[in-house]
Amino acid sequence: MDVLQFIITVILVTASGALAPGPLFFANISYGTKTGAKSGLIFSIAHTIIELTLVMFLAMGLLTVSNEPVVKITIGITGGIALITFGVIQIKNSFKKEVDNRMHKKPSHKHLFIMGSMLTGLNPYFILWWLTVGSQLILMALELAAFLGVLLMYLCHVWMDYLWLTGTAYFAKKGSNIIGSKSYPVTVAVFGVILIYFGLSFLTDALKLI
Repeated sequence: MDVLQFIITVILVTASGALAPGPLFFANISYGTKTGAKSGLIFSIAHTIIELTLVMFLAMGLLTVSNEPVVKITIGITGGIALITFGVIQIKNSFKKEVDNRMHKKPSHKHLFIMGSMLTGLNPYFILWWLTVGSQLILMALELAAFLGVLLMYLCHVWMDYLWLTGTAYFAKKGSNIIGSKSYPVTVAVFGVILIYFGLSFLTDALKLI
């Protein structure tokens, strides 16, 4: 896999996670109605600190065993199954409309940072995603260019978090009903299909090594 193919794969696979209607996203919408883009930016920073730490720990753990066939097969199969599962769940949940509008008091920067950190670090879906699907991407990054590849992978992903969270918080402040728009659930469902495609691809590549 060349650099361009790698970048496209990372963007398509991780975009589904960035756009997924999880707890961080819904909290961001709720806080965004009070603080606008600021909540999205602070949530993104908190999310990045937790996520990048996890990614680097996983990369350090995988570096010494990245060339072992059994590691590639195990991570490929696990990541593939996880991607297919997440894709099916994402398609199923893409048309749900659940936004918590109970928060009325304007939050402080500290409160937003703590909330962003907690909703990231305590989200089982987030942890499971990086332990399965994310590990496959990290393994590909290590094979491409060691830790420089991991940094490239993360940069190709993290900009979407900032754009999505900041943008949706801004429009929530302006009164736009993002969840209720017709295009949003369709977009999420499409990325669910893309997840299933890459899941099958990861499985196929892993099974070829057996």
